[in-house]
Amino acid sequence: MSLFGLGRNQRTFRPKKSAPSGSKLWISSIRYEYRWADGVQIKKPIEVSAPKYVEYLMDWIESQLDDESIFPQKLGASFPPNFKEVVKTIFKRLFRVYAHIYHSHFQKIVSLKEEAHLNTCFKHFILFTCEFGLIDKKELAPLQELIDSIIVPY
Repeated sequence: MSLFGLGRNQRTFRPKKSAPSGSKLWISSIRYEYRWADGVQIKKPIEVSAPKYVEYLMDWIESQLDDESIFPQKLGASFPPNFKEVVKTIFKRLFRVYAHIYHSHFQKIVSLKEEAHLNTCFKHFILFTCEFGLIDKKELAPLQELIDSIIVPY
């Protein structure tokens, strides 16, 4: 399973299991190494803390959104041929943040009685993602049970 993988040879997050495989306790017993590379400023993945990964990610997403060659601002301007791939990368990386929140911080969110807000945001994110095919199914595996409860087959 490529929970937070960038590809076959590069992984952004590397799970470190302390429970036997197949165990239902895996959510609370996996630690991750967070690795960041944007391909421009940081070409080779570096190990970072989870907060630093999120900081890098949000800065990177902002730079993508501000790049008029990717997200044109002028009426009638065309989108680049790789537009969907850029959007897919953004969504894949945002999903990793949701996965981290659910895996590492959900109990704190529950204690603050804020889980309904998180769940609503995640539901909208997943419905949009599925509608437009923005994340490969294998990348969704870490939260598949939750996703299955959101996407009810007709």
